[in-house]
Amino acid sequence: MLQPFLAWCLGAGLAAAGPTAIPVSAEKETSMPSTIAVADTQGLQNWLTAFRARAAAAGISDQVMDQALTGLSYDADVIRRDRNQSEFTKTIWDYLDTATSDERVRNGKAALEKHRAVLDQIEAKYGVDKEVVTAIWGLESAYGTFRGSSSTIQSLASLAYDGRRAAFFEGELLAALKILQAGDTVAANMQGSWAGAMGHTQFMPSSFLAYAVDFNGDGKRDIWGDDPTDALASTAAYLAGFGWTKDMPWGVEITLPNAFDYDQTSERVKKPVAAWQALGVRLVNGGDLPDYGAGSVLLPGGARGAAFLIFSNFQVIERYNTADAYVIAVGHLADMLKGGPRLKSDWPRDLRALTLDERLDLQTRLTRAGFDTLGVDGKMGPNTIAAVKGFQKSKGIVPDGYPSLDVLNRLE
Repeated sequence: MLQPFLAWCLGAGLAAAGPTAIPVSAEKETSMPSTIAVADTQGLQNWLTAFRARAAAAGISDQVMDQALTGLSYDADVIRRDRNQSEFTKTIWDYLDTATSDERVRNGKAALEKHRAVLDQIEAKYGVDKEVVTAIWGLESAYGTFRGSSSTIQSLASLAYDGRRAAFFEGELLAALKILQAGDTVAANMQGSWAGAMGHTQFMPSSFLAYAVDFNGDGKRDIWGDDPTDALASTAAYLAGFGWTKDMPWGVEITLPNAFDYDQTSERVKKPVAAWQALGVRLVNGGDLPDYGAGSVLLPGGARGAAFLIFSNFQVIERYNTADAYVIAVGHLADMLKGGPRLKSDWPRDLRALTLDERLDLQTRLTRAGFDTLGVDGKMGPNTIAAVKGFQKSKGIVPDGYPSLDVLNRLE
């Protein structure tokens, strides 16, 4: 997540369920053997004893800890998901097929209409387009219909005790206790995803503390209940806090000239719109580029896929979730909620996503070949993309930076 939602959006099942599309982060429910949970619950209790002393030092009252931490059990399923999430991979086109499906657009327009009055008020106060707030709501919880049923306290305690990211999750657990101490909700109502993200728009507790607002004036910042008002306003406050610019697009779909220098692609390269225009970049319909300040050319599916000129609002949505596919999904869904068209470009649907083992292998081979990825972690971030570009140029391939199976095979 990533900010503020931890679960990796490109992972796992993206099918539609029932009359409403499920949130794009949803995963199939499975259970670990009960013997594992029983064996580790006592260990969790021992950990909680020590944690209570640290929580008390941070100002958490005994009453809040008694109410929230009593009777917790080790959730082995949460640990399984945390350890396995990076094994799941979707291509951007598969992701967008579900994230911006006709059903999600239709439900989003209905949600916009139902909550138009409050969304208009939120937009006026925070300067964040109501369609963007609604799009995030749609991707995170299918417009509030799938908010998650995991106990936030139990999930965070299990993750903190497990130790893989102990400091992070202990900090989130402390933040959750501070929310309870402030009286915004009670532990029984504090539910969400397996990774601790909560409510309609899936805030992590620390982000809640920093950005959640009581927009309806009832004295509580309630992002969990059936009324989405506080959650939607909190999302707008979050985006505004990171510099959202009203009425600026996240990006626009573009076409590139035949002789385009693909070294100029990636968020690391920013140019004034006039410079891109001079290089022959145009809107996908052939029109001139709109000028919203410096922008970058992004090719999330490689040279054969859609191309975008992205602006600073792209980076603001990234603060919610760092995956390019998520940002594009939010932006494109918001555009369609405003009545805009679907993307016009095709995707290289004959390609498949690399598995985790293949991504690790790709980084290892690139580094060994002299194109250092600055780490082998399976994440196809800017360092790996730059390394792929370097290798592609050395082989006379279009240097679009796309980590394809073809690139991996050429590195053998």
